[in-house]
Order: sequence, then C-alpha cells, then structure tokens
Amino acid sequence: MAKYTGADCRLCRREGCKLFLKGERCLSSKCPIEKKAAVPGVHGQARKKATEYSLQLREKQKVKRSYGLLEKQFKKYYDMASTMKGIVGENMLSLLERRLDNVVYRMGIGSSRAESRQIVNHGHITVNGKSVNIPSYLVKAGDVIAIKENSQEIEAFKALKDLKVVLPKWVEFDSKALVGKVVALPQRDDIDLNIKEHLIIELYSK
Repeated sequence: MAKYTGADCRLCRREGCKLFLKGERCLSSKCPIEKKAAVPGVHGQARKKATEYSLQLREKQKVKRSYGLLEKQFKKYYDMASTMKGIVGENMLSLLERRLDNVVYRMGIGSSRAESRQIVNHGHITVNGKSVNIPSYLVKAGDVIAIKENSQEIEAFKALKDLKVVLPKWVEFDSKALVGKVVALPQRDDIDLNIKEHLIIELYSK
C-alpha cells in the first residue's frame, strides 16, 4: 500500500498548524512549527491570495494528514458519510474517529496516530477478545479494546500503567488492566481538531 514517507513536520508547516503527527515532540519546544511556521519551499514566504478552491483543498489536506490517510481512503469515508442519516460532514468525522488506530491513539496507548497504526498492524490489539490488525476497522459503541495479553510485558505498554491521559468522553481506558471501552459513538463536539468540514463537503460536491 502506498504511504507518505516524507518528513511529518513538513506537513504541519504546509497546513500552517500542528497536526500532532509526532506525539510528545509536537508539545515541546523542539516542534519545528514553533521555530519556522512558514510554508516549506523557496516561495514559502510569499503571500498569495487564497481562492475558494484553495481554502477547500487545504482543509481537506489538513484532515487527511491528521488521520494519516491518502486520497482514495479519505474519499471512501466521504462516500460512506453521504449515505448515512444526518449531516454529511459530521458523519465523516465520526467515521474517521471510529477507526481502530485513532481509538488506540485516543486511549493513550499510542503517542500519535502513526504509532497507534503500527501497534494495530503488529497485532498487539484485541477488539471484544479477538485480535484485530486492521487500522481502518470501525469500532462500535460497547466495543472493548485491549492490549493482547502476551504483549502486555512489552516495556512501552508496561509504562502505560503509570501514565495519566486525558480521554475524550466517548472512550474510557483502565491503564492498570490495559483495557478500554468505546462507551459511545463520537459526536462533533468530541473532536478537538480545528476543522471546517463544510469546506471539504463543498469540494467533493462539485
């Protein structure tokens, strides 16, 4: 499968905001966007008048990059959201939040979505007692997410037992037992990213 292999911090600079792609580094003074917020490239300092299309495109790219998706994957969530009842933009964001790699990140098991995706890929996560190694797996309300028993002795997971994480209200995680639960489906108010989803819907609706 194709994937982005360039510098993550370059993506944050391109979108003009922190996408939290590097875990704790994004919260420290080492974050490159704190030192050099200009768009990458020799023309990064140039001022350009933003068009309607460019605003829509940048919003789409920001969300895609935050969740670590490529265009084909991202468009799939828009298509799914379009067939659901309710507001398309909110449905799409809820689907993105329900991805297993994102849930693992939200529970604090991984420090970033990229690390959480790797944890899932390597088979360390179970859903309702069954091993799931598909990052795009969509969780449901009531699903129990846990670190596989034979993986719990890995140092990175043992360290979670002393970690304090602020959780969104739709998930819970017992750091001692290394077991979490999806208590409800994520709502628009639960998503802390600064996203103007209506711009993405306008772009795809053309």
